[in-house]
Amino acid sequence: MRAALALCRRHFLAAAGFSALVNLLYIVPTLYMLQVYDRVVPTQGVQTLFFLTLVLLFALATLSLLDRVRARLLVRAGVQLDATLAPLILDATLGRPDLPIARQALREFDTMRGTLTGAGILALFDAPWVPIYILVCFMVHPWLGLVAILGCSVLPLIAWLNERATRSRLDRAQMIASASYANQDALLASSDSIRALGMRRAMVARQLRQREAMLAAQTEASFATGSYLTATKFTRLALQSLALGLGALLAVDNLISGGAIFAASFLIARALAPIEQLIGTWKTIAQGRQSYHSLTALLEGEGIHPEPTRLPPPQGAVLLEGVTVLNEARDGAILSAVSLRIEPGEVVAIIGPSGAGKSTLARAIAGALSPDRGTIRLDGADTRDWDPEQLARHIGYLPQDSALFAGSVAENIARFAGELGEDRAAVDAAVVAAAGKVGADPLIRRLPSGYDHQLKLGGRGVSAGQAQRIALARAVYGDPRILILDEPNAHLDSEGDAALVAALAALKTDGRTILIVSHKLGILPVVDKILLLRDGRAEMYGPRDEVMAKIAPPNLRQVTPPTAKANG
Repeated sequence: MRAALALCRRHFLAAAGFSALVNLLYIVPTLYMLQVYDRVVPTQGVQTLFFLTLVLLFALATLSLLDRVRARLLVRAGVQLDATLAPLILDATLGRPDLPIARQALREFDTMRGTLTGAGILALFDAPWVPIYILVCFMVHPWLGLVAILGCSVLPLIAWLNERATRSRLDRAQMIASASYANQDALLASSDSIRALGMRRAMVARQLRQREAMLAAQTEASFATGSYLTATKFTRLALQSLALGLGALLAVDNLISGGAIFAASFLIARALAPIEQLIGTWKTIAQGRQSYHSLTALLEGEGIHPEPTRLPPPQGAVLLEGVTVLNEARDGAILSAVSLRIEPGEVVAIIGPSGAGKSTLARAIAGALSPDRGTIRLDGADTRDWDPEQLARHIGYLPQDSALFAGSVAENIARFAGELGEDRAAVDAAVVAAAGKVGADPLIRRLPSGYDHQLKLGGRGVSAGQAQRIALARAVYGDPRILILDEPNAHLDSEGDAALVAALAALKTDGRTILIVSHKLGILPVVDKILLLRDGRAEMYGPRDEVMAKIAPPNLRQVTPPTAKANG
């Protein structure tokens, strides 16, 4: 974060310099007013008025130009920040999705960027000039300086009291609002099921109840804020008017000139303006500061690491040494000290009751999560010694929920390789080849627009079975040596089951190492070994027939291997 801000330092320094010039030029109207009342009116100097007006217009035009340049500098600083940090933040959110900040990291970044390039930073640039305006007030008359000091003291005090009185209420309202918006997003994602189950009115009533709680909290905070805003407005207007009255009183006593009467009001207003601006944007500044700390926490583990030595493609040997994965509360283990060895080309079925840790084990081996203890090795090398992106090219992973994304079927199968500038012809050829290996090519060609069929958010636009077969094609894209399939036949019909078994047999013949999480017995003919998990522990692991003899009824103990026709 500090390095990214350092890249924008020249923009901020230049903007601060232009702010100094802008604030100096704001004094010009005051000088113009003094000269008009003290020099032009008494002498009826029309020519003097003409030249003074020319100087004023030139100064105001310069002020406007400098203000525009200052704004453009801050916009460019925002673009520089986005180009530098947005890729790192997006990468970090995908790498550390468990952190609370991950889901709203980009919104936090936009908040910080808006603070650094908007009214918040301008208020900070203008604030140092308040003493200058107070000094000018003292130069006109000490009493005017004291009025300016009074205003600059009272307004921040009111703002502090306001924040103290409303902070907890606003935080509560924001928390309720965030939960309401999150629930609304979830409802929209499941709108089909809501309509089918007749829950539409119930969900509307539920959302309205949450909004009522949000509005109640916001209303309570707004009522508390209203009195302080009224006090702020009264103080500002009263001080400007009192400055005018004080100027008139001093002029009556011949302590200041007639022109200084109006200049006094203008100077007080100008001295209070940065304070008002700072108070008005203080909440934004505080949010930007909080966003900075949140993003720092997200990125602190994402420092620049030297690229590891590029290891040769794994041949398929998988070794688990005491792999343990803790639950979210960190008070228990989902997987507990799982150790096993899988030789290249073996097909291993992972079975067990629900909640045994099967999907967690599959995710750990695939690199979707890092074990809390223990080591996962491929061909003897710790998976942590690999570059994750390079390792993923050698592992084909089919998650339980398919996890397709908005885009074409071909883009999903290719893992969106086209976004990285890879050769389009080569990618398309690999996509069709992957679909052909798992028997999904005829299915995809029957879709509207075939491989160019567009999926919506969440991969909607195809059935669950079609999505699973497309995700299976994605898993074998690029000919990975290791395949990890989590419930690959959960949504398949008999035709899909047959195609899956034939594809697995062909992949096994091709020497691929395959791990399958499944409750269905249809995949057993291609399985070499079975791992039985129970309560996160490896209760049994060995050759298929030996394990089946211990856990299955007599009529299921012998499994017929797939025929040559199935293989082919």
